[in-house]
Amino acid sequence: MISPLYPSDTKVAYNITDEDVEKIKAAIDMDELTELVLTLGNIPSQSRFEAESSKFVFDWLQDNGFKTRQCGATPERQNIIGEFGGTGMGKNLLFTAHLDTESPSDDPHINKHRFTEQNLANPEWKTCWLEDGKFHGFPIYNDRGPMSCFLIAAKALKKAGFDLAGKLYLTACPGEIGPEPMEQYEGVDYLGKDIGANYLFHHGGVVADYAIAAEGCDWGVTWQGCGYVLYRIQIFGEGVFTPILDAPTDVNSHPNPIYKLGTVIDALHSWSLKYEADNHYETAGGVSIPKAQIDAIKAGSPTSFGAGTDICSVYLDVGLTPQQTAAQSYHELKQVMSTLDIAGYEIEPMVVRNGYEADPTAVSPLVKSLCDATKAVNGDAIERAHPAYSSMWRDHNVFNMQRVPAITTGMPRFAATPEDLVKSALIYALTALSVCGKQ
Repeated sequence: MISPLYPSDTKVAYNITDEDVEKIKAAIDMDELTELVLTLGNIPSQSRFEAESSKFVFDWLQDNGFKTRQCGATPERQNIIGEFGGTGMGKNLLFTAHLDTESPSDDPHINKHRFTEQNLANPEWKTCWLEDGKFHGFPIYNDRGPMSCFLIAAKALKKAGFDLAGKLYLTACPGEIGPEPMEQYEGVDYLGKDIGANYLFHHGGVVADYAIAAEGCDWGVTWQGCGYVLYRIQIFGEGVFTPILDAPTDVNSHPNPIYKLGTVIDALHSWSLKYEADNHYETAGGVSIPKAQIDAIKAGSPTSFGAGTDICSVYLDVGLTPQQTAAQSYHELKQVMSTLDIAGYEIEPMVVRNGYEADPTAVSPLVKSLCDATKAVNGDAIERAHPAYSSMWRDHNVFNMQRVPAITTGMPRFAATPEDLVKSALIYALTALSVCGKQ
């Protein structure tokens, strides 16, 4: 099969056969996979609170006969590692998926100022279920659905009697969603991406030739991903006691910096549209579009009223393609702010994470293995994932950062069916067989 995703002379360790497909397919139990994804997905597991779900994965791996261990930067946020195969001289493949799922904060004060009551009440934040033949709930979408698929894939390989020449790592990590230390929320408790796959890479005892970040990709694939800069732009002014305030006619002349927000937001919005349009990055492995948005505003105190405020902070999230560094957006933002009639301001990158991409030649055997597996299961050739999936942070960035060729790929992101999950597990199993080789 010729694909635009890899060179035509790309070789894989093992070419899967129709017999392999049928044997592994017969070893995948849809009911077992459905029960696993609903049980794992219904364990509350927001960022910083992944302990119960990580223990579940640890126990599941042990109960199913996989060599299992854990490693964590803190006792309550463990990376889980299972191993299978490795009895020969084949390449090692690492699957990873994250245990944490986006959801409202455990702090009701933060929630009150971020979510409507209707949104807070959405059951999909923390629970999942099967209805009308489709799975619902963020825990399955992101990311315990794909995690369940590669767990069952490994079990099916074992059950079908395959022994892999190379080693297969099955990893479940905390902290892919976040958080990031910011303002008063500092320290190890607020570390996100540094204690998940990144910590596992350095301290988990894994030696991967290739890695797959198992995530919903609507059956597509990409081997590039964006990073980001989180800027704090502080606008300075003067808090003046309200009874003695001489309010100016021109809002931009008001001493209270909150009154300058309209001008600042207009300028940042115009800049972000141009930044996004000018910095598209397209390769055979994906299209990355660096987008930007104001995430938060902080100024003054409602309990200490009567004198406005001296400082207003704007928190700006700026995407970085694999070809960019933070310096570009920093200098552009300085230029934007310098054109505004603002006496004092400061731009500070509070968090910086670069984007990464795999070397296209180095990743091609993994991509061909995936393409062959997808063709065998779905009948269609795999395509590049939607640009959204190569314009966000995913944990394949961690491995590409360390020069381990890595991709992200997986089932439909939303409303997948039990049949979709079975197909995804079969694709993962066949890909592992092709990469690691048969012993």
